[in-house]
Amino acid sequence: MPIVGQSTETTDWVSRFADEVIEESERRAPGKPVVVASGLSPSGPIHLGNLREVMTPHLVADEIRRRGHTVRHLISWDDYDRYRKVPAGVPGVDDSWQQHIGKPLTSVPAPAGSAYPNWAEHFKAAMTTSLAELGVEFDGISQTAQYTSGVYREQVLFAMKHRGDIDAILDQYRTKKAPAKKQQGQKPVDEAELEAAEGSGAAAEDDGSISAAGYFPYKPYCGQCEKDLTTVTAYDDDTTELTYVCADCGFTETVRLNEFNRGKLVWKVDWPMRWAFEGVIFEPSGVDHSSPGSSFQVGGQIVGIFGGKQPIGPMYAFVGISGMAKMSSSKGGVPTPADALQIMEPQLLRWLYARRRPNQSFKIAFDQEIQRLYDEWDKLAAKVTDDSVLPADAAAYARAVGTAAGELPKTPRPMAYRTLASVADITAGAEDQTLRILSELDPANPLSTLDEVRPRLDKAEAWINTHVPADQRTVVRAEPDTELLKSLDDEGRASLRLLLDGLDTHWSLDGLTHLVYGVPKVQAGFSADAGPKELPPEIKVAQRTFFALLYHLLVSRDTGPRLPTLLLAVGQDRVRKLLAA
Repeated sequence: MPIVGQSTETTDWVSRFADEVIEESERRAPGKPVVVASGLSPSGPIHLGNLREVMTPHLVADEIRRRGHTVRHLISWDDYDRYRKVPAGVPGVDDSWQQHIGKPLTSVPAPAGSAYPNWAEHFKAAMTTSLAELGVEFDGISQTAQYTSGVYREQVLFAMKHRGDIDAILDQYRTKKAPAKKQQGQKPVDEAELEAAEGSGAAAEDDGSISAAGYFPYKPYCGQCEKDLTTVTAYDDDTTELTYVCADCGFTETVRLNEFNRGKLVWKVDWPMRWAFEGVIFEPSGVDHSSPGSSFQVGGQIVGIFGGKQPIGPMYAFVGISGMAKMSSSKGGVPTPADALQIMEPQLLRWLYARRRPNQSFKIAFDQEIQRLYDEWDKLAAKVTDDSVLPADAAAYARAVGTAAGELPKTPRPMAYRTLASVADITAGAEDQTLRILSELDPANPLSTLDEVRPRLDKAEAWINTHVPADQRTVVRAEPDTELLKSLDDEGRASLRLLLDGLDTHWSLDGLTHLVYGVPKVQAGFSADAGPKELPPEIKVAQRTFFALLYHLLVSRDTGPRLPTLLLAVGQDRVRKLLAA
């Protein structure tokens, strides 16, 4: 649906940033493509918090494209960062990877069994696949390739020449109290939320080191052990001769920086250098960059040394995970975009990022809450269809279902996620039974093939199989519970007869809903069609008692999937066998 041309009173946060970015781009670089940027470090699984680093500029870039402008969304893969820590819980990785700490991520072996040549490529690949499914268009830049091919040589030499100016800026903050936080990979596990900033290159607050020879914003990787545990001991501005010594292996050498490519600028200098080099207009940053002395704040001053300007940079807040603990991407087991896309359609995941302003935290559900989120999404879709939706909600919906390039592939007939999950739970993936049940939901408009409800059906089935504990799965009884049936009083037996007598004429989702809620009404002397206002409070108690009886007789539990769905799934013959008193 179109979202261009909305009034400023009703536009969403994406449109407001797009207005600002277009105006700023025309001021700084008229006639040139608008440049927005993200930075990701493939130091381990790239998680759903890191995805906000990408989705925020993606949504803004996409809005700008919708308005007819040319946009470049750069994703800088910080794959030339040092390997800081061996992540826990990564398959194919053990303590032997400790020996690689300090090397560039592209020099670290990939986990055992990986199809990729190194650590960085292994984790980049999963994220790249997820971004394609999410419809994110971007230009990827490998920082390993940039540095080792000499693309940044002039910038490196310039930074070394102006190291005194850089040091003076950094020194303003060195005596200030450090923000109360730990660095990437060192945050304690917490049940509340997943910090969006972790795992991005921006989380490493390296500003270089001061030795007897002075301050240097450049750190070589050792020519013998490949690690960055090096100290520059001498540098000549005229010849660019640089001498360093490695604290790990003791190796030392003198190189000419105007032809040496095995090293990089320290983070607090590297980031603003790239802003100037690429002409970045918009790049968000995590909450850990908003305190004094953090890389984004300091970068805003250092970028001027390189002749550039700081991008428009909104702070983005935490992404919470419902049902999973907070952890950094070095901890292992952290949910990634691929994990989310296994259980939800890309439209829903896009919507979660689009509907909240960057500085608002939100949660992504891996537990039962996903069913409520899907209900909310389907209600929004219905409002869009009947044109009763609020403008900002309509904009978020449009950004979720497609991009400037077109709509994302979608489920042709999107049945309720909770219904599909219940059916998948009961049938354990048997396609013939699944098709039978789903066709009986609406006999007037039956399914002809399960492809009509895919991929949503597949996502719901994956959620049941991977996130619902075994003791919460639904197992239909094979034989009647004769002891319970014999113990029923006359009223209990009568309620089951009323239900069984109505199965033939009510065998659809709506019909069975009417029937199971109607039995207690009829037993109490009311019409099955009686509304809540016509009924005494006792009817609700009677309904709950009746429902509990049915659950016990069908699945030996107090609760389970919605009864109409459960009855359809079990099938008339088996229902009659299990409920015949």
